[in-house]
Order: sequence, then C-alpha cells, then structure tokens
Amino acid sequence: MHDEVQRHSVHTLVFRSLKRSHDMFLANQGLLPTVDDVAENVRKGIKARDNYGLVFDDVKKMQAMKQLQIIENGPNPPPPGTAFPTETDNLVANTSAVVPFSENSLIQRNISSSQPNQLNNLMRKAPSMPKPKWHAPWKLYRVIAGHLGWVRCVTVEPGNEWFATGSADRIIKIWDLATGQLKVSLTGHVSTVRGLAVSSRHPYLFSCGEDRQVKCWDLEYNKVIRHYHGHLSAVYTLALHPTIDVLVTAGRDSTARIWDMRTKANVHTFQGHTHTVASVICQASEPQIITGSHDTTIRLWDLAAGKSVCSLTNHKKSVRSLIFHPTLNMFASGSPDNIKQWKCPDGKFIQNLSGHNAIVNCLAVNPEGALVSGGDNGTLFFWDWRTGYNFQRLQAPVQPGSMDSEAGIFSMIFDHSGSRLITTEADKTIKIYKEDETASEESHPINWKPDILKRRKY
Repeated sequence: MHDEVQRHSVHTLVFRSLKRSHDMFLANQGLLPTVDDVAENVRKGIKARDNYGLVFDDVKKMQAMKQLQIIENGPNPPPPGTAFPTETDNLVANTSAVVPFSENSLIQRNISSSQPNQLNNLMRKAPSMPKPKWHAPWKLYRVIAGHLGWVRCVTVEPGNEWFATGSADRIIKIWDLATGQLKVSLTGHVSTVRGLAVSSRHPYLFSCGEDRQVKCWDLEYNKVIRHYHGHLSAVYTLALHPTIDVLVTAGRDSTARIWDMRTKANVHTFQGHTHTVASVICQASEPQIITGSHDTTIRLWDLAAGKSVCSLTNHKKSVRSLIFHPTLNMFASGSPDNIKQWKCPDGKFIQNLSGHNAIVNCLAVNPEGALVSGGDNGTLFFWDWRTGYNFQRLQAPVQPGSMDSEAGIFSMIFDHSGSRLITTEADKTIKIYKEDETASEESHPINWKPDILKRRKY
C-alpha cells in the first residue's frame, strides 16, 4: 500500500514539472527570434533531397523518357495500354508540394539543363522497333480435294510446274500447280506418308512414312527404284542436301540418318535427341544439317564429322518445324510456346515471334520475307521476317462434310516464285493461297505502333 502511494506521488510530481516547463516555454515564445523563411526553405529542401532524392531521379528519368516517346511517336500514337502511367504526373505534383519554391525551381533548372543529354543517351540505348516492310494480304483461291485421309506433307518440284502431296491414305499424288489437276497417283507405302522431297539434280522423288520405309521413286517410270532400310520406327521427315548426293531422314526413333543416295549406305546416324525428331533441314553452308525434336531442343550437326556441334535449348515445348530463310543466313523454328529466329552458323538467338497460340506444325518463308506459320487449329499467321510484325491472320475454312475439329494445317510450302502458298490439311484438302493483287499500302495500311518500351530491359 505504501509503495502504491509513493508511486502515485512520483507520477504527480513529474506531471507538474512537465506542465511547469511547458507553461514557461509557452510564455517565452514571444521572445524567440523571427523565423527566417529562406533558411527554413533551404532546410526543408535539404531534408526533402535527403529523403526523396531517388524519387526526384526517377521523376527526371520518366520525364525524359516521356519526351523521347513523344518525339519517337510523332503523329502515330502508342497502342492502348503502353502509354506512361499517370502516377508519374501525380508523383511530380506530390514532390513539388514537398519541395519549397526555391529548391523546386533549382530541380526544374537541373532537369531542363540535363534533358538533352539524357534524351541522347536514351536514344542510343532504347532500341526502337523498326518499321515493318509492307506485305500484301494473302487470300485463299483454290481448294483441291482428292485424298481420302489427312494430307501430311507437300513438296514442289524445281521446275515449279507440279507439286506432290502425301497422305494418311498411303498414296502420293502429283498435281499440276497451274490448274490443280491430278496428274499421277503413286502407291507403295503401307502406312501414312509423312515426308516428301524432289531432287533438283535427278529425276527422283523421295518419300518416307510411318511404315518405317524410305523410298526413292524414279519419276520417268513412276516406280520405286531404291529403299533405304535402317529406321527402327516411323520416319516423320526427310530432306535432300542441295549439293551432295545425300538424303537425311529422321523420325520417332530419335535419330537422324544420313544416306548415300546411290549406294543406299547409312553414312551417319546422328544420335543425341531423346524424343521424336519432327523436322530436319539441309543447306550447303554450315551448319549443313539442323534437326528439331519433341525433346524441345534444336541440334546443329557437323556433316563431315557426324556429330552434334551445339544444342539450342531455348524452346520450352516440342519443336515441330524448321525453315531456312532463302536469302539470309538464318533459320526459324516453330513450337507451341514461340516462333524463334536464329542466326547461322552458331545458332545465335535473334528474336521471338509471339502470338500464334496454337501447336505450330509447319513454317514457310518466301524471298520477300513473308514468314507463315500453320497451327493445329487451322490458323495461319503471316509475319514480317525482319521485324517479327504479324501482318495477317487467317482461319482456314473447313470443308463441308468434315468435322470442325478437323481444322488443322500439317505442312506448307511456297512455290519457287514465292507467290503461291500451298497448305495440306486435316480436312483432307490441299489449299492454295496467293497475294491479293488489288491491295495496296493505302487500302491495307500497316497497323504499326512503335513502342520503345516494348523491348527495353530495365
């Protein structure tokens, strides 16, 4: 009890002491010197700079970038959702409220004086998207029916007079390119025909299929003259070397095999992929052979040494299609996650072409730089090779009598003039597209909205 009384009396004394001190200073406040506004502003400015210096720097940066975007865009406004957030303006307003007049004006002077340098630096650093080349839109102009199963592969002969298609009905059909008339039907495979190629130096057509067979057809007699035995499972793809008499085949046994065209000898067996090899392409320069696989990797091969030079692991899903650019030393790969462009000979990654949200089964590119990707849902996406700009999207019409679920593009190729695109589809038809001759840049303008922030990495 005594302790409580003592504690209470101490609290009372402390409270009285505080009250006395407060009253004393309050009474003496009128005797204090007047507040120096300039000194007070300087003090507040220093404190603001100390506490919010990084914010000021960000504001300056954002203002400079906003200016640069205005200069870059010119009359072409940025696409919706890419404009700078309005928080910046609020931030500027808030900081000017915190900083007194003298310090604020000093900051403004600093911003205006350093802005040209910052703009120059940003112009150097920020990679603005180059303007895409104008391409005429493509339109469907012929549908060819004749196969009784899914049409899985297509090739155009070097003279550009006819093309061949292979189907799940086990038949290879040869069609006149100009009229679309059937010329010849070749029978011999006992399962789906998955790959075709015509030699540019011999009257030979090569075919492969799910029956594990690789055949060489003599087109003068329309007969099989050679078989290439060795694959342990279905053969999904083949390619001819442009300058050497070798044939490359690949498929579900995860290997790519190199055959001597004349002796039928298995020169090399490229092993390294861990899943189905879905696509193989050949060229005369290094790397001479490139394979794409369902194991998500692309491999570049040394043909002379018979071994893999490097493996590209950028894709996250199966690589089903590869295509060389006809004039540039580059190639593209198609996968459900992205279409990617690469530089030869080292396989240096160039850029992603994003937006074709489907299983990309096939790619084709013409000398004009129009890249086309065909999806498992019947969609065709047309891209400008250089910039990756998607200039057209088409949905292939499904033929009457076939189910909507049979909309799917399995293979495609441009003819040798680059003016006609042939696609083979799940509705058992072959469709031919050509450029719209009536279109111009005025009637079909490029919807190009440059966005310097798009590719900028902070």
